[in-house]
Amino acid sequence: MINIGLDIMGGDLAPLATLEGTLASLSHLGTDTQLHLIGPSEVILSFFKEKGIPVPDNIQISEATEVIEMGEHPVKALQSKPHASLNVGFSMLASGQLDGLASAGNSGAVMVASLNALKSIPGVSRPCVMGAFPQLNGSYNVVLDVGINVDVKPELLVQFAKLGVIYSKQVFGVSNPRVGLLNTGEEPTKGSLLYQKTHELLSNSKEFTFTGNIEARELYDDRVDVVVCDGFTGNVLLKQAEGFYHLIQQRNIHDSLLEKFNYELYGGTPILGVQGNVILGHGVSSARAISNMILATEKIAKAKLSDHITKAFN
Repeated sequence: MINIGLDIMGGDLAPLATLEGTLASLSHLGTDTQLHLIGPSEVILSFFKEKGIPVPDNIQISEATEVIEMGEHPVKALQSKPHASLNVGFSMLASGQLDGLASAGNSGAVMVASLNALKSIPGVSRPCVMGAFPQLNGSYNVVLDVGINVDVKPELLVQFAKLGVIYSKQVFGVSNPRVGLLNTGEEPTKGSLLYQKTHELLSNSKEFTFTGNIEARELYDDRVDVVVCDGFTGNVLLKQAEGFYHLIQQRNIHDSLLEKFNYELYGGTPILGVQGNVILGHGVSSARAISNMILATEKIAKAKLSDHITKAFN
């Protein structure tokens, strides 16, 4: 049995979007998956009552009477609201009641709770988050970090490469992921001193296949399976992709490849390097995004992603 938790109070459009997303996901979940809705039981029960349907058998309700709002200070909110849906969810994940947890709530609070309740995997200096980018051949590569670690050292970027390789193998099924370093040119001497030293370390690594630098214009050409960069650069890249998708929508452009830039299709991004499977969703997640966030959490839980990272680092 796979047990997945959902913070129904997380997100700008919660709880309606989270509950609508829950309904949309049910027919796609595995028969051995149990979904735990974490939040005020009266809100959850009222939703199903208004829909005129009983609570499905594969749903359990976990009571949480407090809510961490999107604009609250992460540490203060987690400390002052022990019965918040995020605190309850992370407690369940840490105790083994859940195999994965999803939230589109306060991103800072999700990160702090991940580190405090779950702790980093031994050997992982800093957890990171990744984004998936579509390729011309229909596959995906992963870019990391895309937001947490703005200031990094070369050794940390090498660690990101290792985390990305594990994700690419276990979730996307790539047997020998190719690693590229996002840079301003292909030559080893390109970029800042940070990126030049990282290139040297990656070139000497025996743990994965490093193909060299990759420029942003080549990101979608299936040159690599894992792209490594600092969190500042990665976040700019991710937001630019989101802006590009918004632009093609405004111009009423329809294309099957370009549609894959829609963040709703992915639901959220996993936090790699903590002792548990966590998916962080976009704050403005719609019901469609929430549904896919639930399914993404089920996928990494079934893949036992956190366990594979633990084994690789120990």
